[in-house]
Amino acid sequence: MSDDFQGRGGSPWGKPPGGGNGSGKGPTPPDIDAIIRDIQNKINKFLPGGSKSGGKPIGLIIMILLFVWLASGLYRVLPDEQGVVLRFGKFIKTTQPGLNYHFPFPIETVETPKVTKVNRMDIGFRSERDSGFSTGGGVADVPQESLMLTGDENIVNIDFSVFWVIKDAGKFLFEIQDPQQTVKAAAETAMREVIAKSDIQPILTEGRAKIEIETQEIIQSILDEYQSGIQITQVQTQKADPPDQVIDAFRDVQAARADMERSKNEAEAYANDVIPRARGEAAKILQAAEAYKKEVVAKAEGEASRFVSIYNEYAKAKEVTQERMYLETMEKVLADIEKVIIEKNAGSGVVPYLPLPELNKNKSTN
Repeated sequence: MSDDFQGRGGSPWGKPPGGGNGSGKGPTPPDIDAIIRDIQNKINKFLPGGSKSGGKPIGLIIMILLFVWLASGLYRVLPDEQGVVLRFGKFIKTTQPGLNYHFPFPIETVETPKVTKVNRMDIGFRSERDSGFSTGGGVADVPQESLMLTGDENIVNIDFSVFWVIKDAGKFLFEIQDPQQTVKAAAETAMREVIAKSDIQPILTEGRAKIEIETQEIIQSILDEYQSGIQITQVQTQKADPPDQVIDAFRDVQAARADMERSKNEAEAYANDVIPRARGEAAKILQAAEAYKKEVVAKAEGEASRFVSIYNEYAKAKEVTQERMYLETMEKVLADIEKVIIEKNAGSGVVPYLPLPELNKNKSTN
């Protein structure tokens, strides 16, 4: 067997030591075709009529070890993993879930990180488990991370969490040195940028959702620029309050602002009730005045027309018209008073009493 090795240049693969390429630059992957031919030659030695070399046991062991070595290149990637293939420690490619093959160790190795696991990074606070000591309330505040300056020059104490997964295992393993700290630094930078452009009131009330979305977009852009292979799935604010030193005063201001809003709403409700009513009354008065105006004008025009017609008749027959006007006037004057008729030419000067009012009453009752 040793003669056979020497005849092959000191290497069982028939290549010079140091890689077989004569360059002296280090080992290179073996030639698969040459390996297969060599295996076939060794098998022929054990078949009838084959080579009669006395090294059969050693050749059989080598063949078995070679088969085991080649079979060790098979590997399985689980559904929640990605395969990362390294050739002499250098990243070559990523493989998807399933059964895959790579050149056996030490030529190639593979790592299979979990890519569906959702990781969490807390900023501004630490849980009791992460901080390593009991805080009584379960979390410990980290002011140097949570205190941020707003766009209207106020300070807000904001705690938030970032959830992320691995989207490219190769970049995740080899493009960034510390993924946890990278995500933390990018998240804190993005949140400070968003808070610096916002007023404190929306941050504490209805503006949190918008802040979370903008922060997530900025974090993702930073990590993509780093080629980190990380996907941000969610940014979730845990709390947003004024600093502890002024929180009582701030709550008083909030209560006063709430009272102001309530008073404003009540005033608007009262105005909405009174103003339409006043407008209705004004419209009613205007309509009544317009009707009165038309009535007076029409009556005046009627009186004027009547006067003109009477004057025309008076011009035609003055005595008759005067008599008629006198009688009509006396009829109106004496219509509602009790009357006694006296004939001045009578002997005593008084005629028998004629109860005209009583006759009118009897006539009306009948």
